[in-house]
Amino acid sequence: MTKSKISENPDALADAESRMYADIFDAVMEHRLPPKTKLTEQALCEIYQIARHNVRKVLAQLANEGLVDLEPNRGAFIASPTEKEAQDMFELRQTLERLVVQKVADDKPMAEIKRLKDMVKKERAAWLAGDRSAWIRLSADFHVELAQLAGNQLLTDMLRRLVSRTTLLIASVDAPGKNACSFDDHAGILAKLEAGDKPGALKCMAHHLDGCAHRSLMPEAERFDLRGALNRR
Repeated sequence: MTKSKISENPDALADAESRMYADIFDAVMEHRLPPKTKLTEQALCEIYQIARHNVRKVLAQLANEGLVDLEPNRGAFIASPTEKEAQDMFELRQTLERLVVQKVADDKPMAEIKRLKDMVKKERAAWLAGDRSAWIRLSADFHVELAQLAGNQLLTDMLRRLVSRTTLLIASVDAPGKNACSFDDHAGILAKLEAGDKPGALKCMAHHLDGCAHRSLMPEAERFDLRGALNRR
């Protein structure tokens, strides 16, 4: 389908935008698009056969979630937080996610905790199946879904961006198939919450985030072919 036909078909346009978002997300998580990689608007227009304003819409969504940095007069780049920013983000996550665990432990939403246990099972299954992107996505979603249980939307929105940006850091340095402890840590947090052990849940979360922070060292940026990295040759 040509660009003009896609632009005239709302369903096809929405599908192209969704594919672009998913392709960029997966390429980042699979090490094909490292931090600082430039996302050229013209190239993306050609790859996905959509107009520049549609490309900018997707890039804005990725920027809002912390995965892309939009720089005035320079364009869009895969986010590249500094070491200081990484430290600050994990420090803030420790504070915010401690609050989340405290609120969830007090409210004891058992049905929702069971739902999150099912999510952890899917996370484990994705890793065992070698589906790295799904595993990382589920691992990040766990923290956002847990925050939702706290009942504070502002808290959830703040964590969503922090989780996306720190997940990018971890994914950029973790070799595929390594460091598969996330689902074990998540299961441990839920087990403590289910047992009514608030101190234990807080300790598990703090330990988990400490481990994540240690895994977020920055790699050197490399040059990549955008079309090839997105599997759109």
